[in-house]
Amino acid sequence: MPASPQGSQKLPGRSRIKESREYARIKSHGRRFGTGSLLVNWMLEPSCSRSRVGIIVSRKVGNAVTRNLAKRRLREVFRKHQSQLLPSLQLVIVARPSIARKSFWEVEQDFLQAVKTAQIRSAPSAS
Repeated sequence: MPASPQGSQKLPGRSRIKESREYARIKSHGRRFGTGSLLVNWMLEPSCSRSRVGIIVSRKVGNAVTRNLAKRRLREVFRKHQSQLLPSLQLVIVARPSIARKSFWEVEQDFLQAVKTAQIRSAPSAS
């Protein structure tokens, strides 16, 4: 079996929000928007050089397997579109119970709709 570079497609730890006080600060002082199966809280943090994400999936979504699947999908959607977001964006995504019945593509569409509506997309680069 060929060896693949470990973590090459993984969302790095420095791109994740980990501390509960950071979640609380973003949820209380940031802006908020809900669309489809997601509730998105965000704020710009000028002292940060990269976008970061925190994901909340409650037990209302389903059992542990379902919740972990939802978290993996949300992390992958963020990783895939991270370069299109504002560079100092701090994002907390709360999954609604309806996410359990959605495919990856539908979750991705919900995320992109939220990003578009919230206007947290960076300006396209002229190439």
